[in-house]
Amino acid sequence: MAVKITTKQYKRVDLVEVDGRIDSSTAPQLDQALQKIIADGRYHVVVDLAETDFMSSAGLRALLSALKQVRRFNRGDLRLANMPTKVKKAFELAGLLEVFKVFGNSVDAVGSF
Repeated sequence: MAVKITTKQYKRVDLVEVDGRIDSSTAPQLDQALQKIIADGRYHVVVDLAETDFMSSAGLRALLSALKQVRRFNRGDLRLANMPTKVKKAFELAGLLEVFKVFGNSVDAVGSF
């Protein structure tokens, strides 16, 4: 199944909505979307995972890589919103729940910047 990644640019924050499975074949699309935002000099990013069915280690790696880049030199942050239970389990198993700031909805996540 293909993944659909939508990016919306707000005044101070970029919102990335992920719809579908993030695995080794679709993680590069997520990485590409995040890298484009960072390359444009925008370091406040919210990734909305409401419609994400599955997240593999490749997806976790793409998110972690982007997180490191935006936090470098204290420039910004990458925050997660609407994390489904299945996806939350993957973050728990990888020990990444403490690394990311997770919000119940994208409005709170965007407002947190």
